[in-house]
Amino acid sequence: MLSFMKLGIKEELSRVCRANKFDIPTKIQAKVIPYALIGRDVIGYAQTGSGKTLAYILPIIQNLILKKKKECSTIIVPSRELAFQIASHIEAIGNVFGVKIAVLVGGLENFTQKILIEMNPHILVCTPGRLVDHLGNFSKFKFKKTAVLVLDEADRLLHLDFKKEFSIIFSQLGKKRQSLFFSATVTSNTENLKKIQMRNPVRIQVNKKYKAVKTLHQNLLFIPHKIKECYFAYVCNEFSGSLIICFVDTQKCAEKMNIFLKHLGFFSGCLHGGLIQSKRLEILQKFRFGEIKILVATDLASRGLDIPNVDLVINFDLPNFAREYIHRVGRTARAGKSGRVINFVTQYEVNLCQKIETLLGQKFTPLNLKTEHVLKIEEEVKQIKSRINFSYNNFSK
Repeated sequence: MLSFMKLGIKEELSRVCRANKFDIPTKIQAKVIPYALIGRDVIGYAQTGSGKTLAYILPIIQNLILKKKKECSTIIVPSRELAFQIASHIEAIGNVFGVKIAVLVGGLENFTQKILIEMNPHILVCTPGRLVDHLGNFSKFKFKKTAVLVLDEADRLLHLDFKKEFSIIFSQLGKKRQSLFFSATVTSNTENLKKIQMRNPVRIQVNKKYKAVKTLHQNLLFIPHKIKECYFAYVCNEFSGSLIICFVDTQKCAEKMNIFLKHLGFFSGCLHGGLIQSKRLEILQKFRFGEIKILVATDLASRGLDIPNVDLVINFDLPNFAREYIHRVGRTARAGKSGRVINFVTQYEVNLCQKIETLLGQKFTPLNLKTEHVLKIEEEVKQIKSRINFSYNNFSK
């Protein structure tokens, strides 16, 4: 049986992995770790939930131990939530070895983060915008000495149009560094970045086709748009007690659907980029511990968040980009567990659904619900919408 020690991870670090229940390396870890340990540049493609984070954390921490912590590594991610999650993983593995971490993200007090930088952390975890803020405003920031640069969710970073930020970041990096770029999807942007910013990189692709894990049950619910909320309320009631993430298009829709659910008596919360950072962290914590059973979210929650026990993902609004579907459904059926996704498809979303099915190379299984049962709550849904004074025609947008 393959172990982390057989990949080159030292015994003391392997022991910490086992204590954190990381016993057997995943496919991406098994392929990336040996190259990362010897300093090779790597670009790794693997599906969401495949263990990419540990694939770069372990080599970074081991090299810090062997080189007596004289290096600094920088990990860049697209969202604040992912930054804090990665930092928690690093703490779990690196605390026993005295590894110091600084998280640089927006929404938090700038001066406090400057103090963290002055303490010479071994690993920086940051979002691009806040990193650039510190590069421009803080002269003691020794960014040029970065030994390892990691881009996690590289496709998302580049898709979000951080061109200006990355131009500044790469201009201030030293040439003698190791680069590790990871992505769930292959895009022209990630391939071009590899050619420009990496030195003879090893290209590792675990899954060549876009596909969800085998333990995920994928359902389609074809419904009339005008009673979409009735079906949503009915499905939430049918899966009452389960941990559910519901994805919607916009921040406004997330807020409205959260109010709607609360009036139906569900324990719900919403997560989107318009919330202050402390509120976003509070909502996520409550969801992790089951105080909130239904999380209504924009695609902010589709990347990197590791919440092991999500039972169901509902795509109330299908994603506009078919590839984003892979990331959304990756929030459930993690680490070998089973999960389910229910895709709401109205007469206006048939084309989007077909694009996703084409990308995956498979058809969704229809979920048959009896319309007469659903319509029994139609009047209640209408009254709730009226009560909260939703005076617009399209409730879901």
